[in-house]
Amino acid sequence: MAAKYDYASLLERAYRAIPEKAQKASKYEIPKSSVMTIGSKTIVTNFKEICEKVNRDFTHVSRFILRELATAGSVEESRLVLQGKFSKEQIDNLVERYVRMYVICPSCGKPDTKLVKEGRLTFIVCEVCGAKNSVRTLA
Repeated sequence: MAAKYDYASLLERAYRAIPEKAQKASKYEIPKSSVMTIGSKTIVTNFKEICEKVNRDFTHVSRFILRELATAGSVEESRLVLQGKFSKEQIDNLVERYVRMYVICPSCGKPDTKLVKEGRLTFIVCEVCGAKNSVRTLA
């Protein structure tokens, strides 16, 4: 004979199985850049802080920005130095696009993810819901 469970006890058991991160409802705020233009160079002065807030390696983020702007550049200490003049709005839009593509989980919308490389493919793995989705690899 099967054991009978009431709705309330099953619901309580289901809530206990949900990770604590998933239960917290908070709006993820995409970090804003601090941009300086000196001559024909654009410097993102808070680049390292942006990378820390989105929990991504600065080489991956810089590679994305350089490719999208079709320019050369380098990371010097905590700054990103770009060849060419670019506005704060352009940099902020690129950071926002990066976060949507490589940080926020497409399944649950949480930013608690990590990038995992398996062979030639890169996946975004969510630490909240466990979803695993492929993303465009930056060569």
